[in-house]
Amino acid sequence: MRFLIISDAPVLKKENKLFSYAPYVNEMKLWIKHFEDVVLVSPTKYNKELLVESFDRNLKVSSIPSISLISFLEILKSVLVLPYILFKLFLNMYMSDHIHIRSPGSIGLLACFVQIFFPFTPKTAKYAGNWDPKSKQPLSYKIQKWILSNTFLTRKMKVLVYGNWPLQTKNIIPFFTASYSQNEIEAVSKKELKDLIRLIYVGGLTVGKQPLLSVQTIHELINKGYQVQLDIYGDGIMRNEVENYVKSNQLEKSIFLHGNQPKNVVKEAYKEAHFLLFISKSEGWPKVVAEAMFWKCLPISSKVSCVPYMLDDGSRGSLVEANVSKEALVKIIIEYIKNENIYQKEVLAAQNWAQSYTLDTFEAEIQNILLDA
Repeated sequence: MRFLIISDAPVLKKENKLFSYAPYVNEMKLWIKHFEDVVLVSPTKYNKELLVESFDRNLKVSSIPSISLISFLEILKSVLVLPYILFKLFLNMYMSDHIHIRSPGSIGLLACFVQIFFPFTPKTAKYAGNWDPKSKQPLSYKIQKWILSNTFLTRKMKVLVYGNWPLQTKNIIPFFTASYSQNEIEAVSKKELKDLIRLIYVGGLTVGKQPLLSVQTIHELINKGYQVQLDIYGDGIMRNEVENYVKSNQLEKSIFLHGNQPKNVVKEAYKEAHFLLFISKSEGWPKVVAEAMFWKCLPISSKVSCVPYMLDDGSRGSLVEANVSKEALVKIIIEYIKNENIYQKEVLAAQNWAQSYTLDTFEAEIQNILLDA
């Protein structure tokens, strides 16, 4: 049985091992353990820093060029290599017993078109973006969603999406992502909202995730006399801007930038934090929200993608609009401090929900999907 994986995620070879984006690799290990013959169709070059993990087994890689539409030169190059990519996709799909497409993405878009020619081959697709039908998304994403939802064009496929959305076709399956196994569950001490209140930000320091808003919220709380601390885990193009804000406002003793850190370091930080501040403009499955909940760290998050479902519309944390003001965030935090019984009730509900989505459950669901394909 040949299992074919098609993804935009680059696969890099170092010291006779294959590496790719860590969360992607960790998930795919649970898929590929059910197959002896696995082929990856993806780019094999990447010129930026990437948080990587090895696949820890021999896989076949069918290399294709990456596609970029950033500049005229990149667009021209992408057009020239398009026939070659389509040929490689068609050939690999023809030779495979199960096709797995990672979407959305440029390669994912092409794969959505090519898979139409294989109506009798079992297929799965993981749509890792925002499936919310009402959300504003690029045209290429909308096309991928339309093709994957169309049961005439897309046959024998189960499409795994984040969240449970109304009026979906029968091949759309609500799904989730897990970070921790059942045996990692451990008791977390009760976190009281007194003395130092600790908040955490986990994610890329990018415009879309608005890290500066979290920093400004802490600044406002300090100005109001509250003893608070913000620990930031992640890196990105906004790091200098965040650092400059911290220095210019003399916040070095209250706001700490830790950069990218291993999973176990971030896990310990969740255990110490009272709140997660995560005001992102767009998400698929916001893994950091589920991780925080797992360790009694209450999320204050924007209501994007399936976050309202995760937070049970506000009973397992606080939901805000993506364009929320720092003043509104400050008010939410102060309300929790003044009404700690509400905080304790919500944080326990959040933990109970999150700990029902373990890697063990995740692996079992993947196995069921493959058996039913």
